Amino acid sequence: MAESKPSREDGLHRSDNRRQELMAAAAHLFNQRGYDATSMRDIAREAGMLAGSMYYHFSSKDELIIATYEEGRRLLSTALLEAIDGIEDPWERLTEAAVAHMNTLFGGNNFSILLCADISRTAPTLRSRLIEIRDSYDKLFMDLIEDLPLKDDIDKGLLRLSLLGSLNWSSSWYRPGGQTPAQIGAFFVRLMKDGLS
Repeated sequence: MAESKPSREDGLHRSDNRRQELMAAAAHLFNQRGYDATSMRDIAREAGMLAGSMYYHFSSKDELIIATYEEGRRLLSTALLEAIDGIEDPWERLTEAAVAHMNTLFGGNNFSILLCADISRTAPTLRSRLIEIRDSYDKLFMDLIEDLPLKDDIDKGLLRLSLLGSLNWSSSWYRPGGQTPAQIGAFFVRLMKDGLS
């Protein structure tokens, strides 16, 4: 029996896989070393590729971090929207969103947790683009907070920053063995709702 030649679609599929492998390698190294301390050569080595081959998929390191950020946003957004689907109570919706956020952050992918990284030292144009990506995800939380039955004098923007700051900062201190990410997410929403009473 003659071997069939690979089709163009097979080649595209392999190309997509290599692109995803590069993104995963980049996200891992960006999380471990930081963006500035990670070179394209480092990423190629991590992905098991020749450095020159990377440029078929990404023209620059900036393009690569933007792609990893967008993937992190996609994973977080998908998890959040699935978690709140069909829930009517606004506090329960926010709780489930926080739980989904935490479960995704600590679910083993490097993409989501990259959105918690400090990007203050990146070049202004790149930083603006990354903030734009992150803000489009943060808006999901802003919409959920807008739906809460709160007093008129409560600054909902500060409330969102406080909640997301608490959730995202956990990437610096969380260690398995204590409370689960889901319990931590639910706790921060309960703290918002009930205070310390």
